[in-house]
Amino acid sequence: MPYADLDLKAGREHGTVWVNLPNSNFDPVKGHRLYNRYLDELEHGEELGFDAIAVNEHHQTAYGLMPSPIVTASALARRTSRAKIAILGSALPLREHPLMVAEEHAMIDVISGGRLISGFVRGIGAEYHTFGVNPTFSHDRFHEAHDLIVRAWTEPGPFAFQGRHYNVQYVNLWPRPYQKPHPPIWIPSQGSKETIDWAAHPDRRYTYLQTFSPASVVQRYLKMYRDTCEGFGYEAEDSQLGWAVPVYVAASDEAAQAEAKPHFEAFRNVFLKMPVEMLLPPGYTSRESLKNVMKAKAAIFGDITLEKSIELGLIICGSPATARQALASYWKDMRFGNLLVLCQFGTLPADLTHRNMELFAREVMPAVKQLTSKAVPA
Repeated sequence: MPYADLDLKAGREHGTVWVNLPNSNFDPVKGHRLYNRYLDELEHGEELGFDAIAVNEHHQTAYGLMPSPIVTASALARRTSRAKIAILGSALPLREHPLMVAEEHAMIDVISGGRLISGFVRGIGAEYHTFGVNPTFSHDRFHEAHDLIVRAWTEPGPFAFQGRHYNVQYVNLWPRPYQKPHPPIWIPSQGSKETIDWAAHPDRRYTYLQTFSPASVVQRYLKMYRDTCEGFGYEAEDSQLGWAVPVYVAASDEAAQAEAKPHFEAFRNVFLKMPVEMLLPPGYTSRESLKNVMKAKAAIFGDITLEKSIELGLIICGSPATARQALASYWKDMRFGNLLVLCQFGTLPADLTHRNMELFAREVMPAVKQLTSKAVPA
């Protein structure tokens, strides 16, 4: 849900649209139209047969107007009836108390009749600047919040919880989740080794999603997840792996590239751009993971063209046949069981977004659903 009416020149001149771009650049009247447009598009996703529709969380940025994924997921819970609703995800270390997350997710799960996917994230570095939260406590707060939420969902209450960051005498969740033992938990990540080790642990076996990386990097991190599972003594299912990637489909490769180019380049070179110290502040991750993430993203820190992005696998863009072929080729290397397609990005207008969604759903998605080595949801 980007603020697609952003003055791109102002965004470029400021250097980033995150944290400190003056909010005088936001027009609530335009925001009203955008919010309702984006909700219409997400609801249309169910009509087109998508398995799930997803929302996420970012703060103080024109990149995404969803500081609360709970609000958007709640709106979708009442306006849809079949598609899963994926919150990807709630930033646990940034919330004052994890029991609020447990309650809100449980409410959505009950209202929707058990259609919630609960994604948990630490929040990118920019969010820690936004809230003045010390990033060195990020992992500890995340793990402790997760443990409290899962116990609140699954253990009869009331019971006491004593931790380093959270202490509660009465944990007694009303309502309890609809799904048993609890909604599926997914972990989106930029590729932190600590996150992979934690998500792959046999006690969790959570679905790991790799976001915003070149295809070769996605392949490497998904392999790292599989190898980590093997180290724990079990084989990862394809359903434990996911890839999030922008997709644009049009009648021909030439038309797709011409139509997507200005909007994708605005997405990559204006909306996503931020200083390294904002993305990865000191203490946010280990030095080893910091070096690996920096190396993985080195090719995309500067401005990048659509053509180079297609080459790197940062976007799938072309005719339906080209999109089918590209995704089949990538699947052979990655065997992702979950494909998260961003059918709208940057300044892409409503008419092109709708046509993109419809072409993908009609002419690409059926082929993607066949890309499974086992009978798992595509």
